[in-house]
Amino acid sequence: METKIGKLDWLFLFLCLLLGILAEESFFRGQIGISYLVFIMAFYMVFFWRFRRFSYSHQRFGYLVICCIWLLSASYFLNDNILFYVLNILVIPSLVLFHLVLVTSPKNLRWNQPVFVSYLFSRLLDAMKYNAAFAFLFGKGLKGGVDEDKFLIWKKVMIGVVISIPVLTVVLRLLMTADSQFERLVGGIPNWFRVVDAESILRLIVILFCMAAFFGIMQTLIKKQVKVIKQQENLQAFPKIDSIITITVLILINIVYILFTLVQFKYFFSGTLQGDFTYAEYARKGFFELLFVTLINLSITIVVLTCVEQGKNGMKRLMQILLTILVLSSSVMLGSAFLRLGMYEDAYGFSFTRVLVHSFMIFLVVIFTYTLVKIWVEKLSLFHFYFLASLLYYTTITVIDLDKIVVKENMNRYENSAKIDVQYLNSLSYTGVLGLIELYETDKNIPELQPILLEQQKEAITMSHSWQSYNLKREKAFAELKKLDINNEF
Repeated sequence: METKIGKLDWLFLFLCLLLGILAEESFFRGQIGISYLVFIMAFYMVFFWRFRRFSYSHQRFGYLVICCIWLLSASYFLNDNILFYVLNILVIPSLVLFHLVLVTSPKNLRWNQPVFVSYLFSRLLDAMKYNAAFAFLFGKGLKGGVDEDKFLIWKKVMIGVVISIPVLTVVLRLLMTADSQFERLVGGIPNWFRVVDAESILRLIVILFCMAAFFGIMQTLIKKQVKVIKQQENLQAFPKIDSIITITVLILINIVYILFTLVQFKYFFSGTLQGDFTYAEYARKGFFELLFVTLINLSITIVVLTCVEQGKNGMKRLMQILLTILVLSSSVMLGSAFLRLGMYEDAYGFSFTRVLVHSFMIFLVVIFTYTLVKIWVEKLSLFHFYFLASLLYYTTITVIDLDKIVVKENMNRYENSAKIDVQYLNSLSYTGVLGLIELYETDKNIPELQPILLEQQKEAITMSHSWQSYNLKREKAFAELKKLDINNEF
């Protein structure tokens, strides 16, 4: 790859070095909090400066993606749910990379086609090639003006020094252990000689790696690709599934589902149960099975819509009817699973997992509704809608704080039944702690509640956090805990 380096490139490299330092400070100095939002702000300031004269593509969709990125990064500041804390460490960088490639890609390249995936990976490969070429030119520049023989000698000396460092480290440690006099002698070496430790080296490697990643990808993306591999035409060459085989499979599956649906309407939706099962036992017994079957049905529908020959008009209409029956049957199963989960929550209370699954089933309702429309309106794109819906759904459940819903529903359940699991609320994020404080102010005689809040209060008074870890929910909980009068209750 041809690489030319100008003054602007050197300035941009320096900005990427600052971004690398900020990345190391934001993500490797403790728990992530407001630091993620600070880094994203700095990163996009550098990006928009570097691409200030660039003509962006897919701008409307790009605005949506960047809004989701900012909201997800802000969730580290607003909430502290451990699941989304871990997931977003991977999701946000992936979305940032997707967004950068999206808005810098050729305008005729459709992002909802498989060709975009190959284009994205090709740009990543180009970025690595660019960094390699840049490193070569940088080394060549350092070599310029130096005699070849002297340069070779210094090169060999540096290699020898690098090789000797790990050997000397082990030997010095052994000799210092063997002889106390030698240890005192070595101990007299100035302290500045000990500044370079393993942690500092690792942090320097992280900074340089981040700098190279930011520099390489953005320097590559700013050079528009004239040639784009067009794979859309080749997609039609993929082997198609025979329509008669597909119809046979759909008929057999639909017969089973119709029978199941009749059974569901007969005694489950009517509010009566057969056998010795209670509502809670029946809900626990069949919920996950129904949800799994629903996902299988969705997968079958997607495969049929994308990989099956449509055939003639009569065959095509029959397949559309069978797919419609499959989707409607899946909707009944989804409704049954939804009711089962509701009964299970009534019996055992609300948890983060149960509320998350509830929200996922609502998301599936939206997906199935669109899929039903797609069966009869062929020009619609499944992947386009699925990606948008998934992105909006994930961003929504991350930002709204599902723990708050869990606490609220458990508080309502306590008012109606006087049942509540304070240990579980304490295991949630600081939203759960805020719920416990509210519960304590309502009823101070709940077993185990005072010791839990006392422990949390001690943590609020003694614990300190760096600026990187600043979290709004935790600060609010700590402020409420410090105001709470608990000691005089014992």
